[in-house]
Amino acid sequence: MAPTKKSKKRKRDSKKLKKCKNLSVVPMEPRVSEPDWWEIFWHKNCSTSGSSGPNDEAEVFKYFFRTSKKTFDYICSLVREDLVSRPPSGLINIEGRLLSVEKQVAIAMRRLASGESQVSVGASFGVGQSTVSQVTWRFVEALEQRAKHHLRWPSSSRLEEIKSQFEASFGLPNCCGAIDATHIIMTLPAVQTSDDWCDTNKNYSMFLQGIVDHQMRFLDIVTGWPGGMTTSRLLKCSKFFKLCNVGERLNGNARKLSGGSEIREYLVGGVGYPLLPWLITPYESDDLPPLKLNFNTVHGAAKSLAVRAFSQLKGSWRILNKVMWRPDKRKLPSIILVCCLLQNIIIDNGDELQPDVALSGHHDLGYQEHCCKQIDPLGNTSRENLANHWHQNKEKICSS
Repeated sequence: MAPTKKSKKRKRDSKKLKKCKNLSVVPMEPRVSEPDWWEIFWHKNCSTSGSSGPNDEAEVFKYFFRTSKKTFDYICSLVREDLVSRPPSGLINIEGRLLSVEKQVAIAMRRLASGESQVSVGASFGVGQSTVSQVTWRFVEALEQRAKHHLRWPSSSRLEEIKSQFEASFGLPNCCGAIDATHIIMTLPAVQTSDDWCDTNKNYSMFLQGIVDHQMRFLDIVTGWPGGMTTSRLLKCSKFFKLCNVGERLNGNARKLSGGSEIREYLVGGVGYPLLPWLITPYESDDLPPLKLNFNTVHGAAKSLAVRAFSQLKGSWRILNKVMWRPDKRKLPSIILVCCLLQNIIIDNGDELQPDVALSGHHDLGYQEHCCKQIDPLGNTSRENLANHWHQNKEKICSS
């Protein structure tokens, strides 16, 4: 009798066993200690910062990675378990050593911060383009899960602090934050083109809406929606809008104003947003009386915090300010979220945001804000009461 042939299942099991044996010898951390990646990177790349760039080592580190070394180490601690527990066999440097967690985080953060090509970033670290791609996405996945606590709607005690700061700075009582939206421009393959993603400037883009506090820290974001939408439509598609409408957001105690009126908790937003009881927009007219003009000025100053936050975000993490080359529309929201998380982590860890890297112009340069004509009667009353309160207290506010 001829010998029996091995079944396909047995062959597959045999291959799996061999694969497992091969994987088992891959160390979770490099057995041979990798030379200090930062020292090598610094000496190799510090000249590229230009003669006007920083010379101090700590400043050079922030120049390339946007964070202090202390905050960088904290970020490494957040993602370490994920990056160590999934060691891809291809992640080795030119000397054959597995990349350390610190070097993986540095590669990913440099890619996000510079917006340079994967080839260019790889060359500065001595790794290939595919390694930069793998490392960056693994970092994004890990931080998205491990840093969620850095982007949550604030507790009631924290919200009281935010409201106090808005009132002290702008004379706007019970204000919980400023809201704005920005376009993240991208290039889509021909097979994916859609009018939905084509915005008013004929760019393919994805929208990002953010609510920020007095520190330009993100309190809530929504992204993943096509840039062809209006900001008012984006707002109404957000979970935040739905929570406000059912009384689960901006539902704290009302404040007494001058004259006995009350103002509930609210946000300040631009003319692209509807005027709602919890969202105060500026007055619109070519011939406004001084009271309303003055209110628009202080309202604009408060709302500019959101504008500045987006300018800082896109300036710090320049991957968001360059045309994304054929991004995976399922991955891009994660990249956007992680950049917002990084901005919050910098603030939460006591690092100063670097104003010199912020965009010098508007974060959506060239875009004109679509004016929303929706006016809620209760929102209109709230704005009138707020404007009158500010007018009656302006001398006290300006002197404080």
